[in-house]
Amino acid sequence: MKKLAFVITLMFAALPVFAQGSAGRDAKFEYRSLVDMPTAGILEKGFVGQTTDVLPYGVVIAKLEVGVFTNVSFGISYGGANIIGSGKIDWYKLPGVNFRIRLLNESDAFPAITIGFDSQGKGQYVDSSSRYQIKSPGFFAATSKNFALLGYISLHGTINYSLEANDGDDFVNMMVGIEKTVGPSVSIICEYNFAWNDNKQYGNFGNGNGYLNAGIRWAIGTGFTLGVDLRDLLNNKRLNPSSADRAIRLEYIKSIF
Repeated sequence: MKKLAFVITLMFAALPVFAQGSAGRDAKFEYRSLVDMPTAGILEKGFVGQTTDVLPYGVVIAKLEVGVFTNVSFGISYGGANIIGSGKIDWYKLPGVNFRIRLLNESDAFPAITIGFDSQGKGQYVDSSSRYQIKSPGFFAATSKNFALLGYISLHGTINYSLEANDGDDFVNMMVGIEKTVGPSVSIICEYNFAWNDNKQYGNFGNGNGYLNAGIRWAIGTGFTLGVDLRDLLNNKRLNPSSADRAIRLEYIKSIF
């Protein structure tokens, strides 16, 4: 019950909020991730963000982030499998921690560049391999650039090294992604995780196809952004295989001043 109370606290810590969300042409806040991949986005100093992911097999992950300094943010996350459903909850072994530092702000000539660390993976946690079904990003460097095109189109790229390497897949990995705004409050996103650190040759998790994820984000007002995702469109995962897993994300951001 203490663990459940901790997750609920993270889910509601940012209430209430009075600002536009992070989707669409009129978005006030930057994405810190698309579906799974980190971007170069960062919370502004003095803002707190809460994100809840609801995934297959009753997985719920709550993350709380705070912009503590200019271009510096920290966060903590926690969750588990079978939280939604019946029977015993399979809590994650440890909370996830994340931090990010913006090295370069975006300009007309250069993209934004951010480095950071995130130990929160996705899906079920497998004790025998000491890893999540979808590995955490670990250490990462991300770049993002926005272009005006019937609203905005944003391009993202990330290089990462996960510390979940007990399965023998300890390669440096790469992810790429794109966002396209659709009107003032809706965005469509897509990302591809090459999963070089998660393939069939070295374990029982990935088939070597990489992870293709897509989603839609809707800034529904008063600081909320609602997301619906389709995950693993290439049917890459070998643990509980199925294509186009459905997931929901709810983001909540506000100023703490």
